[in-house]
Amino acid sequence: MAKSKAKKKREHQLRNSGRDVTQSRGLKPDFSTLERTTKTKNETMIKMEKKHKKRFLRNDGVHGESFFCLYLCR
Repeated sequence: MAKSKAKKKREHQLRNSGRDVTQSRGLKPDFSTLERTTKTKNETMIKMEKKHKKRFLRNDGVHGESFFCLYLCR
């Protein structure tokens, strides 16, 4: 199996300067180790319900009455 470029550089630095880079690493990585997962169907439905102050799911009849008024006014 091939060696990565980073591993080659670490081995080269250890051979030439005697400094082991792996010893100078901290215990915690600098990047996030949180595993990101796809949202479930329930989570996406809840997000859509809360999106834009529930304008999409509101059923107060405003759109129907305005259409009816425009139709009669013609």
